[in-house]
Amino acid sequence: MTQTSDSVTWLTQEAYDQLKAELEYLSGPARVEIATKIAAAREEGDLRENGGYHAAKEEQGKQELRVRQLTQLLEKAKVGEAPAATGVVAPGMLVTIAFDGDPDDTMTFLLASREYASADIETYSPQSPLGRGVADRKIGEEATYELPNGKKATVKILEVKPYTG
Repeated sequence: MTQTSDSVTWLTQEAYDQLKAELEYLSGPARVEIATKIAAAREEGDLRENGGYHAAKEEQGKQELRVRQLTQLLEKAKVGEAPAATGVVAPGMLVTIAFDGDPDDTMTFLLASREYASADIETYSPQSPLGRGVADRKIGEEATYELPNGKKATVKILEVKPYTG
């Protein structure tokens, strides 16, 4: 679970440990694996037409970007507890909304940084249009946010509770 302010990312101990383990893997064994792939592809000859070499170099670039992202995130991270059940939308909370106030058209999502996104629950960043729109709202309140097409959408906050994983 993460809670993001401008300079600090709050993580549960579990999330911190998970991200630290990913960083350690990418910084160690994964670097060795990609270097081996690049070396093997380089031995195949002409690098201009070597698809395996270019794919491995692209993979290496993505991996190094992720290492930098994780390093920066963990440098600023603070380990803390799950947010309290206050009924106010904040990072680390599961939020259920109704679109246009229609109780049959609802969605539940986790408001958290993308580093905590999982396949189990849809996750919206506090910096996303929906995240900014619902932040600090209470159960029963309405929130308006801008859609990608420039139109406005209104949602009603139905439920807010701490995400417990």
